[in-house]
Amino acid sequence: MIVAELDAVTKRFGALTALDRVTLRLREGDVTALLGPNGAGKTTAIAVLLGLRSPDAGAARLFDLDPREPDARRSVGVVPQETAFPPTLRAVELLDLVRRHYSHPATVEALSDRFGLAPLLGRKLGGLSGGERRLVAVALAFAGGPRLAVLDEPTTGLDVEARARVWSAIRAHEHRGGSVLLTTHHLEEAEALAGRVVLLEAGAVVDDGTVAEIRRSAGLTRVSFRAPPAFTLECAVREGGALRTDVHDAGALVTSLVRRGVPLDDLEVRPLTLEEALAVRRRHA
Repeated sequence: MIVAELDAVTKRFGALTALDRVTLRLREGDVTALLGPNGAGKTTAIAVLLGLRSPDAGAARLFDLDPREPDARRSVGVVPQETAFPPTLRAVELLDLVRRHYSHPATVEALSDRFGLAPLLGRKLGGLSGGERRLVAVALAFAGGPRLAVLDEPTTGLDVEARARVWSAIRAHEHRGGSVLLTTHHLEEAEALAGRVVLLEAGAVVDDGTVAEIRRSAGLTRVSFRAPPAFTLECAVREGGALRTDVHDAGALVTSLVRRGVPLDDLEVRPLTLEEALAVRRRHA
């Protein structure tokens, strides 16, 4: 089932085309990562999807409704890229205020347990650190028991423990059949959480597939081994005592090295990570 979509959406700001015929479909129960460099159009795409901006061409649908309609938004939880909270309000008061707007909200206790908010509940929001406010913002996105959570760089500024709690909440939401649209600059985060990746560049979709498909699209495998100091290999990079190279046929390379009698201490042959595959793509664009 499609829970939200952009259909050939174009959005301009004066002479700048922020989105150029972007098509994006979010399916029930999927975690989708929307990736791209700064200025690629990610935040604009989210704004159109949520009905905060109107497209100049194309259409947006949210639960098969116009996203500007209240009924469309009642099943969505959002972490915007930037949040501003009333500084004198306590965290528990904000959580309770937001959750009361929904028919089947999570309890404050459940949100506190899920995100480790107990030490923050009685504190005023103006006295929280940036990371603590960010964690409260993520909790608010799940306060209404949403079918779709739209998370724009949710772990920015979080410490390791808080980040792990957010990852766990996203996985639990997916396990319950919920959908997530996630933007992040941490590609290991996208690789750990998302089943599907959509890559935006200059306002256009340039790739769309599973993490495995995008990794395979680079057509390369990474081979590394500890090599003698005098040994060189074409197109290889030396990192400390190890040589590293990305090749189309790892088996042929290893066979060649063995036949030449090259010691292959600490040999590692593995697929590229998502970050490495995207770096290869950028080099060949």
